[in-house]
Amino acid sequence: MFDFDMLGLSPALNEALSRAGFSEPTPIQNQAIPLALEGHDVLGLAQTGTGKTLAFGLPLIDALLAQPGKPAPKTAKALVLAPTRELVNQIAESLKALTDGTKLRVGTVVGGQSINRQINFMSRGVDILVATPGRLIDLMDRGAVDLSTVRQLVLDEADQMLDMGFIHALRRIAPKLGTPRQTMLFSATMPKQMEELSAAYLSNPRRVQVSPPGKAADKITQSVHFVEKGDKPSKLREVLRRDMDALTLVFSRTKHGAERLMKGLVADGFNAASIHGNKSQGQRDRAIKAFRDGDINVLVATDVAARGIDIPGVAYVVNYDLPEVADNYVHRIGRTARAGREGEAIAFCASDEADLLRQIQKLMKIDIPVASGEAPAELFETGGARRRRGGGGGGGRGRGGPGKGGFKGNASAKPGGGGRGRRPRRRAA
Repeated sequence: MFDFDMLGLSPALNEALSRAGFSEPTPIQNQAIPLALEGHDVLGLAQTGTGKTLAFGLPLIDALLAQPGKPAPKTAKALVLAPTRELVNQIAESLKALTDGTKLRVGTVVGGQSINRQINFMSRGVDILVATPGRLIDLMDRGAVDLSTVRQLVLDEADQMLDMGFIHALRRIAPKLGTPRQTMLFSATMPKQMEELSAAYLSNPRRVQVSPPGKAADKITQSVHFVEKGDKPSKLREVLRRDMDALTLVFSRTKHGAERLMKGLVADGFNAASIHGNKSQGQRDRAIKAFRDGDINVLVATDVAARGIDIPGVAYVVNYDLPEVADNYVHRIGRTARAGREGEAIAFCASDEADLLRQIQKLMKIDIPVASGEAPAELFETGGARRRRGGGGGGGRGRGGPGKGGFKGNASAKPGGGGRGRRPRRRAA
């Protein structure tokens, strides 16, 4: 391990890192930054919350600071593509903090905002353009963006872009970029299609992997409650009441489900908000800010938020509905245990979600401990979540071990019977 100031970065960049409180690189940064500074294409694999933005952002900024001249109108020198508006905004915010006081200009292009305003912004050119593929294509079709000067390309959360169907957009964007160029691709998971993507867009890449693809952060405690669909609302309220002050992110599978769930929580006195595809960008930004600031402590979201929330204070992630794509589970729970903190991921599994749970456990190569309820028989047959004989009441916002009592239907089983245990660190007051 070495300090950032040992990398040979520009003085302005070292000063920006010092102002932001960064001194030691994380493992993914430790491995990826030297390779990127040497000009290699990089394929980076690491779970969320490990500092991937700086892993590509620092060498990107360092290279641009050494380049003379301003960008021409409508052009960019570097392009960062990310799957969601929230992630684009998060990346841009981090890059702007590092380029503050320098000549570099960072801009964003995302859906849900005025396209005319973005066209006007791009008319002056930017050094680093952070964009979602769909809106970037819109600007390209209007002749508002010229990508021929891009010599550095970053694909962040590339597996999510594939899941969201952006492969066709990537195929349209790539031929418009300048050559030769350096490409960096970062992802938390490595499905087969990702290997094909890296072969198509990277040239002799150096692979950097700090954890097995599909593995969650080490400081996340996981548990699953087997509960029927109709009992999920009451189970969620039970879980939330155990730590009312903690920041809790709740994932719902659908937009309408997220909104309905949020309204029910508010009606029951919980301080909650929601973000999903039916919300405007302004509404989503305000909800995330209120969550980050602690003005609300329960945020109900669809997977639109799984890659775009970087809030170290999130103590709990609740999978109210299991995701239909197993990889998304990894990204959801990666919203907790960030910046070296501890966190807890709690999943609800109804009988019709057993196969989804099995796929998640297969991906992660673990059996998620059972906190309560009766595990479906098919999970035993495939090596899934194992019933804890003589236990099952523990887990869930207390991290205790299995309680006395048994499974669903056993009158002696008490919610949270495993004791209070050690809780995740709460947000600072």
